[in-house]
Amino acid sequence: MAKDALSLAWLDMRRRHFATAIKRLEAKKEIYDENFEYYLTLGIACLYVGDIGASSSYFQMARRIKLTDTRLLLGQAAIFLRRGDTARALQYYLEIKENDPQNKTADEAMEFIRVHGNYDTICRWVDTGKIEQFYPPLGSNPDRIALIAVAGTAFVLGCLFAFIFFPRGQIYNGPRADLTKLELSSDEKSDAKEKDLSSQSYAFVLSSKEINKRYNKALQYFQAHRDNAAQVEVNVILNSDASVAVKKKTRLLMGYFEIPDFDSITDVPSFAEVAEKPAVYLDCWVNWGGKISNAVTYEDGSYTCDLLVGDETLTKYEGTVRVHFDSAQTIDTSRAVKVLGKIVLEDGMVCLAGRAVYQSVHK
Repeated sequence: MAKDALSLAWLDMRRRHFATAIKRLEAKKEIYDENFEYYLTLGIACLYVGDIGASSSYFQMARRIKLTDTRLLLGQAAIFLRRGDTARALQYYLEIKENDPQNKTADEAMEFIRVHGNYDTICRWVDTGKIEQFYPPLGSNPDRIALIAVAGTAFVLGCLFAFIFFPRGQIYNGPRADLTKLELSSDEKSDAKEKDLSSQSYAFVLSSKEINKRYNKALQYFQAHRDNAAQVEVNVILNSDASVAVKKKTRLLMGYFEIPDFDSITDVPSFAEVAEKPAVYLDCWVNWGGKISNAVTYEDGSYTCDLLVGDETLTKYEGTVRVHFDSAQTIDTSRAVKVLGKIVLEDGMVCLAGRAVYQSVHK
């Protein structure tokens, strides 16, 4: 049976696919006009992606329809808590307790305010994402439940396998992912270079030994959760005279790279490094800071702006890069910002495909 957009959006959110949920719901705007659940769901999704302006607007529209819904009050309380306005947040939490005395999220949030409610701690919790534990709960992630079930089954089978084949207790610590199929064969290692070099030019001319070394380093960086470093090795190989077979496996390796967040990103190249060798850093992720200018929101909901890369006051200005977001962003252009984005080329120019934005709650 086909599910309605609200049910599908909640499933998206439980899977932590918030941008998908927002797009799904925004496409049904005319159908769900003046619908409380519609506004509430959009507000919660925007809250989780950090679009606080949009979240607040949707919560206000929902509040015009229903005042005492616990999920709505939790969402509005979280917005004030993010801003460091603990007095207003407490008002909402007390209202929640009147309507739902057993609400654990409100209890934990009030205890946090009592013990750790200073502004510096709140800023750090917003920065690291720990503040999300006080957001309206989403329920269990079905993908994670399935993954745990699969992992549990694999663990049992692995123990059985180890017991049978490694009776002396030898333990195999599995890698991040099984990339056995991506290891180069002996023929690919010995014939790592393209034989016919007359048909095109290459940015990097490497020996077979160098190609093999870079490919192995890419695999090692991947297993160490250093996808940016692995991407650099991948880019050098793809722009070199490596053989078609090696490049094919190199592209397959890229499919295993993960999208980072502000906390997990590593090996971030500087603006100067990218500007000097853009092809080397293509598809790498950066979390550059600076200020926003020339921001435009288009009819399809996409958003573009210029990021003036540098420190908070732009005393140290490094350069300007164009940023494109698939969805609208609420950014205070007078304040410093950090942008998480992937390096792309558009008409030969370095740009960022924006993923997320962070601005400190401190004004």
